[in-house]
Amino acid sequence: MFPLTEENKHVARLLFNTGTCPRCIFRFCGVDFHAPYKLPYEELLNELRKFLKTGKDELILEVPNPPPKKIRLQELEDRNDNMNQNGEGRLSVIEDGSIASKNSNLNVCNVCLGILQEFCEKDFIKKVCQKVEASGFEFTNLVLSVSFPPQLSVREHAAWLLVKQEMGKQSLSLGRNDIVQLKEAYKWITHPLFSEELGVPIDGKSLFEVSVVFAHPETVEDCHFLGTICPDCFKPAKNKQSVFTRMAVMKALNKIKEEDFCKQFPCPPNSPKAVCTVLEIECAHGAVFVAGRYNKYSRNLPQTPWIIDGERKLESSVEELISDHLLTVFKAESFNFSSSGREDVDVRTLGNGRPFAIELVNPHRVHFTSQEIKELQQKINKSSNKIQVRDLQLVTREAIGHMKEGEEEKTKTYSALVWTNKAIQKKDIEFLNDIKDLKIDQKTPLRVLHRRPLAVRTRVIHFMEAHYVDAHHFRLYLKTQAGTYIKEFVHGDFGRTTPNIGSLMNVTADILELDVESVDVDWPPALDD
Repeated sequence: MFPLTEENKHVARLLFNTGTCPRCIFRFCGVDFHAPYKLPYEELLNELRKFLKTGKDELILEVPNPPPKKIRLQELEDRNDNMNQNGEGRLSVIEDGSIASKNSNLNVCNVCLGILQEFCEKDFIKKVCQKVEASGFEFTNLVLSVSFPPQLSVREHAAWLLVKQEMGKQSLSLGRNDIVQLKEAYKWITHPLFSEELGVPIDGKSLFEVSVVFAHPETVEDCHFLGTICPDCFKPAKNKQSVFTRMAVMKALNKIKEEDFCKQFPCPPNSPKAVCTVLEIECAHGAVFVAGRYNKYSRNLPQTPWIIDGERKLESSVEELISDHLLTVFKAESFNFSSSGREDVDVRTLGNGRPFAIELVNPHRVHFTSQEIKELQQKINKSSNKIQVRDLQLVTREAIGHMKEGEEEKTKTYSALVWTNKAIQKKDIEFLNDIKDLKIDQKTPLRVLHRRPLAVRTRVIHFMEAHYVDAHHFRLYLKTQAGTYIKEFVHGDFGRTTPNIGSLMNVTADILELDVESVDVDWPPALDD
């Protein structure tokens, strides 16, 4: 069913005779239901011509100045053909793999620059889908993102002012919000075609995005007059090749007076010679997250790569021993590693391990069964005797927040082998067992001062348990508030931590070995073995 009525005829004729395509005419006539836009372009064109006919093979051409006159349909077609001297042919893939148009005998729309003409056709959709399928991404749905050249906003503004002026003569109004947005109309037409071709639904919440970027070099200067009239709207920004971004252009169009716009830009806009080109078609998948807990059994392994002044100190790290396997299996571009605290290179992490999460950036493979994840965990554990991973699982971005929640309130349990300069007996350490919730003040340790701000932090030692070893050694088990520097609590760090084991015992004390026995964070959920 053709969507235009007699009351639309005046606007439809005005736009059609100034070079506007049928779908853009629908937009300016406020047609906000999908079906008419989806009809084949040639069919739409023929239906519009029939609708606008007033006599045998005749159309009325109305222009504000000069007065209206009649023009034969064939003459109109000849005029339009002369405006577009491009050769035959439809879409082609050029050398760099992008898609261009060879622009058949199409009369290019002066408003959408061909977006609602050639780029809604099945030929173009198939070309895009071929690139998507060749990208190697795994997906069960997708979101389609399109980027149009900013000058389209200028041309739409010009057409709106033209129609608004004509409707004003009939005491009718046309607000900018009454026009169906170009991007909306484009998605109405193309979403079903993409979905059908790829066999998956279009879903705005999908993590897999296909983005198509259009350009139109012929009209790129359409925006430039705005830079003179509204210079404050166009400021250079990082990573932007041009100041004439869509947002900046829209800001200027909202600011400029209608009469000033009409003096600077033709209303209606001129008809272009060629349709848009496609600058790029890109596929990308949102990050996926893997979490688990790790044990570290080596006293010569940092948590993250240890690099000083560009020089690597140790050949591997906890994050690399885990992440290298994940990168390969998920076919991801890169990763970001985070954990609930960290241990020093010479500290082991025992017990049920330390919670960690890894963000895998732009993964090509994303769907795994629980059995496959379990096999991946086994592969990681077999690859090194320095670490072990447990409870490996896929999690959401939001779930990672649980790992960081209440970081200051969490507790951690440690085991330390302590040396004293003076000989001690068992009774000399028994008093430590009676100390509960001891508050200590720790000035930022000297060993981390190069990377952490100078501050005094109050921490709590919840309890201690001392086990005598010999005259100069005892093992100290202690449960502390997260963020406590254990080494400094033992040796005092030249008085920067007070009180400390040395001051409490009135000896010089040092720490020989330190193990993390537990990190009391109930995340991620434990899995059955």
